Amino acid sequence: MDKKKILLLCTGGTIASTQGKEGLAPGLEGDDILKYIPSVKRICDIKIMQVCNIDSTDMTPFYWQMILQSIKKNYDSYDGFVILHGTDTMAYTAAALSYMIQNSPKPIVLTGSQKPICLDITDAKTNLTDSIYYVCDEKSCGVTVVFDGCVIAGTRAKKTCAHSYDAFSSVNFPIMASIREGRIIRFVFQEKENLSVHFYEAMNDSIAILKLLPGSRPALLGYLFEQYDCLLIESFGVGGIPESLRDEFYSQMRHWRQKGKIVVIATQVVNEGSNMEVYKVGKKGFWID
Repeated sequence: MDKKKILLLCTGGTIASTQGKEGLAPGLEGDDILKYIPSVKRICDIKIMQVCNIDSTDMTPFYWQMILQSIKKNYDSYDGFVILHGTDTMAYTAAALSYMIQNSPKPIVLTGSQKPICLDITDAKTNLTDSIYYVCDEKSCGVTVVFDGCVIAGTRAKKTCAHSYDAFSSVNFPIMASIREGRIIRFVFQEKENLSVHFYEAMNDSIAILKLLPGSRPALLGYLFEQYDCLLIESFGVGGIPESLRDEFYSQMRHWRQKGKIVVIATQVVNEGSNMEVYKVGKKGFWID
């Protein structure tokens, strides 16, 4: 059987970092990284593309577009894609790519590490090797995060540990598969036969997140509505607008919705979602006149 052709897209992150006088910073490129795990060349035919070499703290939609274009231009030439990425914003990139690259019958995997690959003790070698195994499997498709032996849907990954190897959790959805010593145990099965990839390049980064705090000041709402096209409000519990903000919020919303601005209300609680119709504080103004 012919080896799968895999494109390794490198963006920097901890996995590519080296120690300098001012701390860890990306210093290794793709060729340097693969030298630490030469065994992957027996698994697949792997090529390298250096998209950028940044700390993921500096990740922006500009780089998302670079990753998207790199995959789009090479989509027909490869069987799958592995993106090396820093952990701090990996979940954001995974979610963005999940919407920018939809219905992909080919797997697009994001991975990285909590410790640089150049260290003697590191999770980088395992994470990258697991990603290669997963992306080479015939049943894999779509955008996922592979980390610490877990395969997580791109829209469900969240970094929940700052230092531990099991850095990512799958929020409100089971992990899709587990990888142990090259074996893939699937828990969520995807039908890929009828998938046809669609690339969506248009983006609007005019979005702000307001995390409500007890005592949040109403004046902040007017500024955010004026400056951004979409306001995502992280409310308390299952969802609601505090009485101290309610009048100003609905006044601003009535004004700005005429200009096409959008409000999304979510919850600060990680698991089990929101439902604004449960409590009076949410249901009272659920529909705007």
